[in-house]
Amino acid sequence: MQHRSLIIRQAGIQPYQTMYTAMHAFTDRRTKESCDEIWSVQHYAIYTQGQAGKPEHLITPNSIPVIQSDRGGQITYHGPGQQIIYVLLDLKRLNLSVRNLVTVLEDSVIDTLALLGIEAYSRQDAPGVYVAQAKICSLGLRIRKGCSLHGLALNIDMELSPFDAINPCGYAGLKMTQVRAFYPSANSANISQSLLENLSKKLNYSYIKYKNWSSADYD
Repeated sequence: MQHRSLIIRQAGIQPYQTMYTAMHAFTDRRTKESCDEIWSVQHYAIYTQGQAGKPEHLITPNSIPVIQSDRGGQITYHGPGQQIIYVLLDLKRLNLSVRNLVTVLEDSVIDTLALLGIEAYSRQDAPGVYVAQAKICSLGLRIRKGCSLHGLALNIDMELSPFDAINPCGYAGLKMTQVRAFYPSANSANISQSLLENLSKKLNYSYIKYKNWSSADYD
């Protein structure tokens, strides 16, 4: 098996723009020898609009900022209690297609939720992970220089009402849910760790190192 090294960085809670700028800086300067990285983070309340996002999917403008992103997909909401996993991977080196990566992300979430007794599933017509006809995890990616940016957002224990002001991911009437609704004692830190372990295992990394994330590394 090809040797694969991964750095997982824990970032705590950060402004969306800070992480957006940093992941682009990392991708711009990475080389063929650069280790892949996965960043685990939560964001302060914000709506993000996908690259081809349509403004009409913001139904009720409010005090929550809206920021333009270059990921795929339409508008979504991020806030505390939602676990974000950014995957900064060299897809060519991993021999992964974008479709393969989407499947790996979805399956990692499904397996993580199964550990809590939650039966989740993916859909061919709408990327993400669903439970009981409601969406629990959103996906959005961008590929630059053969490498992935952005990733997934798993709703764990958060305020869901901001989703009512939008058509989540561009789907009118789509119901959003979270882990707490099915597993009241949901612990974000434990679920995040299980998700990271499932994801790194499915990507077949043979060496994994955990580090704290610092914006100073990407100035």
